[in-house]
Amino acid sequence: MTKRRSFISLLSACLAMSACATLGADDTSRLDLISNRGELRCGVSGKIPGFSFLQRDGSYAGMDVDLCKAFAAAFIGDPSKVQYRPLTAPERFTALKTGEIDLLSRNTTFNLSRDALGGNGASFAPVVFHDGQGLLVRRDSGIRSLEDLKGQSICVGSGTTTEQNLNDAFQSRGLPYKPIKYQDLNQVVAGYLQGRCQAMTSDRSQLASARSGFERPEEHEILADVLSKEPLAPLSSGGDQRLSDGMRWVVYGLITAEEMGITQANVNDKLQEARKNPDLTKMRRFLGVEGDLGSKLGLSNDFVVNVIRATGNYGEIYNRHLGPDSAVPIPRGLNQLHRDGGVITAPPFQ
Repeated sequence: MTKRRSFISLLSACLAMSACATLGADDTSRLDLISNRGELRCGVSGKIPGFSFLQRDGSYAGMDVDLCKAFAAAFIGDPSKVQYRPLTAPERFTALKTGEIDLLSRNTTFNLSRDALGGNGASFAPVVFHDGQGLLVRRDSGIRSLEDLKGQSICVGSGTTTEQNLNDAFQSRGLPYKPIKYQDLNQVVAGYLQGRCQAMTSDRSQLASARSGFERPEEHEILADVLSKEPLAPLSSGGDQRLSDGMRWVVYGLITAEEMGITQANVNDKLQEARKNPDLTKMRRFLGVEGDLGSKLGLSNDFVVNVIRATGNYGEIYNRHLGPDSAVPIPRGLNQLHRDGGVITAPPFQ
């Protein structure tokens, strides 16, 4: 009887190992689902001008929205095949885990807890916007620094790194304060404008975006205090290397295109130039004229061409939504290319 039980246990273990091996060998990816569906489901905020904002005509616009279009152009070949899913901060990771969305392009901070398997277990693409948390106050409030907010109420989004950073900043200085928590940025702004708090806090880019919509934006100022570093990046659910690789190299493609001077306006000319001149090996690889870089990602070899045709390069996307002539002008600062004094760079397409 003991021998029989031992045999059954051994057989069960072997079957389990066989099943695990089968699962491990499965090369299926959400990329296949996106391609077969013919549509990318992209999680966004929909409430942050300059990043993702629902316009009066029902369309979405912003830097995060253009990234969704870039991914759709690479994965499907059509930047218009995107279904935007507006999500609050507390909803976004649940939507990602349950498969309600394929990926998230929603001003989300890249940090250890969200990246690690023991946390949210997400797979982050490269950082697309380097930000920092700030505080917005009324100019006539007399508040000029963090210390002036001792004992005051501050409007903040719940379930965010913003809430944690705020607590860390005040606790480290031994300053008491009262957090007034809301579900999303619109509610935070409304609470602030209704006088329920003396200050509101969010990423400085979001504060600038929110202030641009105020009736009298000049009556409000962003304090010089920066409470954190906030590297914002798109992300997908962990464990799908093909999808995360695809997202990563789409972003790198946008950056590399700016480095090489390839734009939405000249990409077709650059492509023709590369086809005619075999000595332009770097450009030929990048645009998919030679080599098989795209196929290594499960994409077409000319996926970069589709992306640039759809959105332009990284600098074009930035200037369109956050540049000096946009509705939400934010100096590029750290978001300049590395060669121009910023930290934006990409590995080689080789």
